[in-house]
Amino acid sequence: MTSRERMMIALGNGRPDRLPCQVHGWMDYYLKHYLGGMDWWQAYERFGMDYAIYVSPDYIYNERDRAKWVVERRDLGVDAEGDRHWEETITTPKGMLRHAGQWNEITPWETEPLIKNERDFELWNEFVPVPSGIDFTKLRETRDRLGDRGIIRSHPYSFGQGSPWQSLCILMDTKEAILLMYEKPDFVHHALEQMLQKTLRVLEMWKGTPADMVETGGGAGSNTVISPDLFAEFCLPYDQRQHAVLREAGVKIVYHLCGGVMRMLDLVAANGADGLETMTPPEMGGDCNLREASRRVGGKLFFIGGFDQNAGFESGTPERARRLVLECFEATRDHAGYIIAPSDHFFHGDPACVQAFADAAKECVY
Repeated sequence: MTSRERMMIALGNGRPDRLPCQVHGWMDYYLKHYLGGMDWWQAYERFGMDYAIYVSPDYIYNERDRAKWVVERRDLGVDAEGDRHWEETITTPKGMLRHAGQWNEITPWETEPLIKNERDFELWNEFVPVPSGIDFTKLRETRDRLGDRGIIRSHPYSFGQGSPWQSLCILMDTKEAILLMYEKPDFVHHALEQMLQKTLRVLEMWKGTPADMVETGGGAGSNTVISPDLFAEFCLPYDQRQHAVLREAGVKIVYHLCGGVMRMLDLVAANGADGLETMTPPEMGGDCNLREASRRVGGKLFFIGGFDQNAGFESGTPERARRLVLECFEATRDHAGYIIAPSDHFFHGDPACVQAFADAAKECVY
């Protein structure tokens, strides 16, 4: 069985010849410092994993829309800790928006959100450019190069990440967005609806995409961040409509909750997704009991993730990595289609542990 066949069977909630495995993206830091500057393709080949290559479409914008959204980014230099600072202003016909952030060798982060109040949102809502066309060239080229070695994962068009609620948390800051759920729920619904409408206009153009799977959701929907009641009101109805359009485009949908999932299992099973990730265990800040999740919703959702990369890679041994893979396999084998992967990005770890992870998956035969 080829890697592509193996992974697609798992995405269909079936059982392939053996356990497929991927990573949740190769981080540039790890590639540079542990793998001698390899790229994603070389890293997957080195360890003999099933490839999951992340590629999203390019989008085409109307120049008249761009003219009303003029972005100026300024590099503010490096601080004493080695972090580089930036700020960005956006000029529209009715006012300006501003945000700022930092980045280092490991990751970027924002220090000032773009949307700070309702006035900012309405300015954003009126003038943010929305694509008028789509270009799948990069995906087609990747499909030709990939062949039967694995699958293409994409991210949906969005204004932050994945789904409307996660995007609002990125534009506004998660804490402020949660407070508004209680203080001004009508505004939050208005904001989510406006983002969704813009997103759906673009996703309608996804028909014919060469992608195999798309990742929606986001950690801000985890039950370590919001309650199931809030999820049901502010995530579920918007996710369902977005997922309906993506299903028409012909891609599998994996819903991403990189935190608590156990109180959200039935809600994700109802939102139109095909699968759930990252199945983060308690030792990494989540709450996933992979065996219990598999028993409860494994007949409705495939899973990706579940491997504790802190214990298995960053502070592990090859034998520990192997044992964790076998535990994940045994927890899911009877109920859920499953692709084992680290529960999130990793930046450190002996490559021997990563090799043990990949080799152990080949021992897990259905």
